[in-house]
Amino acid sequence: MQKLIIALGGNAFIQKGQAGTAEEQFANIRKPVASIAELSKRFSIVITHGNGPQSGALLLQQEACDEVPKMPLSIIGAQTQGQMGYMIESTLDEELMRLGISDDKLFLTVLTYTSVKKDDPAFENPTKPVGPAYPDPRPGFVNTSRGWRRVVPSPKPIKIYQWREIKHLMEEGFIIIACGGGGIPVYKKDERLHGVEAVIDKDLATAKLGEQIGADILLIATDVEKVAINFMQPDEKFVDSLTIPEATKFLDEGQFPKGSMGPKVQACVNFIEQGGAQAIITSIDHIQDALLGKTGTHFKK
Repeated sequence: MQKLIIALGGNAFIQKGQAGTAEEQFANIRKPVASIAELSKRFSIVITHGNGPQSGALLLQQEACDEVPKMPLSIIGAQTQGQMGYMIESTLDEELMRLGISDDKLFLTVLTYTSVKKDDPAFENPTKPVGPAYPDPRPGFVNTSRGWRRVVPSPKPIKIYQWREIKHLMEEGFIIIACGGGGIPVYKKDERLHGVEAVIDKDLATAKLGEQIGADILLIATDVEKVAINFMQPDEKFVDSLTIPEATKFLDEGQFPKGSMGPKVQACVNFIEQGGAQAIITSIDHIQDALLGKTGTHFKK
C-alpha cells in the first residue's frame, strides 16, 4: 500500500463561531474520519492534527485557576495529543465498524516529540500568539484582533523522534495518529530531552514526519478547496496545480501569508523536495475527491 499522511486543520474539530464543546468536536471530526476510514482500504495512513483552540482552552483554564500549578506548553501539548487522539480513535473505531472492516484495522495514538535547534532564530523573535486574550498590554504580548496575547517562538522541526516506531506500526497495519499540534518541541542537552516554550507548525512537522517514514502522499486538509493566488483580490485565481519553482516564487513574493497558507505551501514544497511523490492542499470536505485528482491544489516537481 502507498503511505498517505493527512494533516487535519483546526476546523476539523472546531468550526468558526462554535464554543468547542466535546459534542461539537466529535460531530465535526466525524466527516474527515469517515473519509479516512474509507481510504484505509487503499492506503497505509498517518493522521496529524492541529491543537490551537484546545491548547488555548487549557491555557485559559490555567489562568482562571490559582489552586493548581500552571503547566508549561510542552505539557499542554502532551495533554492535547491525548485528548484529540482519543476523539479521533473513538470516531475512527465507529466508522471502521460501520464499513465492516474494524476487525482488519488497528489504530494507535503516538505521543510525539519534535526536535528543534536551541539556536533557531525563532527564539530571538517570538511570533506565535497563544492562550487567552487580554484588553490591556502586557510584557511579551502582542496586540491581535482578539486582544493582547502572549507570543512564543515557532522554530523549524528538525526531526520527529518517534518516526521509527510510527513506520514500524504502519508496516504492521496500524492507522497512526501522531504529531498532534506539531509535536512536543524538545531539544537535547546533557543526554536528556528538555521541553521548550514554543509551538511548532503542524504542517511543517507533518512534512518532516512524512519525509522520515517515506510517505508517498502528503494531504493537508484545511478550510479551502484550493490554494488561491491574489487571495481576496479582484484578480483572485484558484489553482489546480503548482510546480515547486512556482510555489517557491509565490512564497518569496508573499502570496501566501505566514500565519495561514504560507506554512502549508512550504510544507508541500519541503515534502516534494525531500522525495515525496505527491502533495495536495484541499478542504476537509474534499479529501477523497482530491486524492482522485478531482479537486484540490496538487504540487509537483
